[in-house]
Amino acid sequence: MAWHDEGKDPDYRFSLANERTFLAWIRTALAILAVAIILRQFAGSSQAPQQAFFVLSVILAAVSGIIGLSAYFRWRNNEHAMRLDRALPLSTLILWLAITIAVLAGGTALWLLFE
Repeated sequence: MAWHDEGKDPDYRFSLANERTFLAWIRTALAILAVAIILRQFAGSSQAPQQAFFVLSVILAAVSGIIGLSAYFRWRNNEHAMRLDRALPLSTLILWLAITIAVLAGGTALWLLFE
């Protein structure tokens, strides 16, 4: 890990806060993955279109993977910036997660409304 040897060690409190943020993103990714698995299981016992539940499960699983990977890169970039005494980089992860949840929530609301 060449980036880890650059600069100086940041204050451990900031490193631990960065790690806690990373773990929060991982918990979010795991929760979304759990919902994807539940939806896939629910599709077999529901009268709703099974194809829709399958597609939604795949989308949620993919979102979970993207969040997990993005969380690592966000943690690494923040840690690197702290080591070099630079400003923390901006992350679009929050925006994309909010948009994804809003679209899924809107789609679910419409489905429930017209069911």
